[in-house]
Amino acid sequence: MITRPLNLFEYESLAPKHLSQMALDYFASGAWDEVTLADNRAAFNRYKLHPRVLVDVSQRELGTTLLGQPIPTPILVAPMAFQCLANSEGELATARAAADVGAGMVLSTLSTKSLEDVAIASNLANQSCLWFQLYIHRDRGLTRALVERAEAAGFQALCLTVDAPLLGRRERDQRREFALPSGMELANLVTLSDLKIAHASGESGLFAYVAQQFDPSLTWQDVEWLQSLTHLPVVVKGILRGDDAVRAVEYGAKAVIVSNHGGRQLDGAIASIDALSDIVTSVGDQVDVLMDGGVRRGTDILKALALGAKAVLVGRPVLWGLAVIGEQGARHVLDLLKNELDVAMALSGCPSIPAIDASLVKPIN
Repeated sequence: MITRPLNLFEYESLAPKHLSQMALDYFASGAWDEVTLADNRAAFNRYKLHPRVLVDVSQRELGTTLLGQPIPTPILVAPMAFQCLANSEGELATARAAADVGAGMVLSTLSTKSLEDVAIASNLANQSCLWFQLYIHRDRGLTRALVERAEAAGFQALCLTVDAPLLGRRERDQRREFALPSGMELANLVTLSDLKIAHASGESGLFAYVAQQFDPSLTWQDVEWLQSLTHLPVVVKGILRGDDAVRAVEYGAKAVIVSNHGGRQLDGAIASIDALSDIVTSVGDQVDVLMDGGVRRGTDILKALALGAKAVLVGRPVLWGLAVIGEQGARHVLDLLKNELDVAMALSGCPSIPAIDASLVKPIN
């Protein structure tokens, strides 16, 4: 009998057996010395839980709201490119898994399944949070077309990534000369252009693609431009400073995601959980604040919520589950987090998400 992993760390340890070395290095790598990559995880240990007792937790409710809409659980799948490297069903399997668990999903511009197919797979009638992550390309017509397609397909928000004017130097990718395998394509871009992640001698094909195609001249005015294209709310992802969060609100963002891109952009940047409180304080209740980076346990989610996040995004662990057991693995990873959060809330005296507050965590210097 095959025993399923008990936690996300066990999925991570099993994933290398199911991935090519190029795919493993792409998914696992961080920028330069991978200091921020490691710190995203280590930072959670700098916050200790301070539980309440003798609270009736016989019934727990994990539901909350994002952008004014109810969601069953404060967990979303982070936008991650090229999920077919982990499993042939890729983003379709992830979308089905997230919908089954009641988690949200943010689909990457650089996905290997089209946004239309992912919208169908997610079963929008049951998927309360399906967002489309956007990189603004130099070709603004291409960007406009992606926005129009996402709105037509039923996505509920646009998630603009703002921390990647250039791609961070990921030396594992450079060493492997990362490129998409033959037969795998940028599914959202194939009808718009002949853009590809091709082999580049001595270089990561993705680094070359970003340098050629992404617009490094973006400013806050482009957030307004993006909002002018759509009726969908715009979420700004990649904020690590309170003053930038305030600017995002001023320029029309309806939510911000505290993120250092999983440690894949600027190495040495602050861990997401360490940046969270300042950003929540800066924007108050004007917009929803979410965070990603290093979430591996339900207690991590509890800490993030106590520090003011409305929800968390989870990245690599979903890929590890996808690689190990396909859709079933991705679903199990999300179920593990959901169930661990439920237990952590009960043991902390929190029968509901609104009962989680800053008194539940103590920073340890």
